[in-house]
Amino acid sequence: MRGDQFPREFGKMVRALRISKGMSQEALAASAGLHPTHISLIESGKRCIRLTTIKQLALGLRVQPAEIMPSVKLS
Repeated sequence: MRGDQFPREFGKMVRALRISKGMSQEALAASAGLHPTHISLIESGKRCIRLTTIKQLALGLRVQPAEIMPSVKLS
């Protein structure tokens, strides 16, 4: 995976987990203490985020942070 694809893959992981838990973007935003627009930008891969945001998302989704991290291909 190229470096510029990582935010998009991260967003896909967040979206998949959110949907699997039956949550809307608004519900995740409320649970994670983030703005719904921020969730949308993360899920679309248009926002690079901080470690603290990863923690907030993990708490909002009730998963470990590693569960929302995409795999990276080691060469």
